[in-house]
Amino acid sequence: MLPELPPLPALTRAEGELIDRYLDSVDLLGRINPARQTQTYHGLRAAQALVRKATELRDALALMHQRGETELHGDTLARALRVLDGERRAARVTLPPNVVA
Repeated sequence: MLPELPPLPALTRAEGELIDRYLDSVDLLGRINPARQTQTYHGLRAAQALVRKATELRDALALMHQRGETELHGDTLARALRVLDGERRAARVTLPPNVVA
């Protein structure tokens, strides 16, 4: 049985969109990471998709700004990222542990 996750904090629709597009971008960056890939084609496909996701991320931030949401509430957004497994997903962007032969 899986442990029960904490509830997602209350977010505006624009904040939810920001979190979703950010995690989409992080996932793609993890797939592109050359230290964790063996196939150029998979990285190429992820890089092509990243262009679209980066545009969607920009649009989410622009919409927030246009609506007067000029501040990001870091603590709340960090809680949302943790609930959505953001730490594990972001870890794929970093270098893997150094393996000494």
